[in-house]
Amino acid sequence: MTYLRRAVKYFVQIVIIFGLIIGILMLSGMVSKDVAVAFRNGWSSIWMILGLFAAMSLIYPYFGYGKRRIRATGDPAPMWEKIDEAMESRGYVFCGNTPEGGRKYRLTNVVNRAARMWEDTLTIESVLGGFEIEGLVRDLSRAVMSIDRKINDYGN
Repeated sequence: MTYLRRAVKYFVQIVIIFGLIIGILMLSGMVSKDVAVAFRNGWSSIWMILGLFAAMSLIYPYFGYGKRRIRATGDPAPMWEKIDEAMESRGYVFCGNTPEGGRKYRLTNVVNRAARMWEDTLTIESVLGGFEIEGLVRDLSRAVMSIDRKINDYGN
């Protein structure tokens, strides 16, 4: 269900951006206001473009969300405070615990949250050998590096 919700959100976002760009081009006079002139096949082109956007929206959540591992040794309980600090430094705030004993974080900046369509939650679970973090792929690498620096001593 989450996958479908994300796909619909991306479809709406892409359509809005496309509509804004075409609207601006039409209002500025760079493109004809008549759809039959602006697009080679008229309204058929619009339906083909929307179909392409729907296909892209169905594929993106598969590649856009993922999981990463963070290596850590020892008891995870005392590391949560350092993880909280690392997430705070990245602009995230603790928003709740998971049923499995992990933690959820979300962005504090409303503009960044809106840009991610409120799909900005990162979930961290304690697993054998460290932690596993799940969320938007473009946010994972920075969060993983920040947490890794806080909980692991590499001789710095």
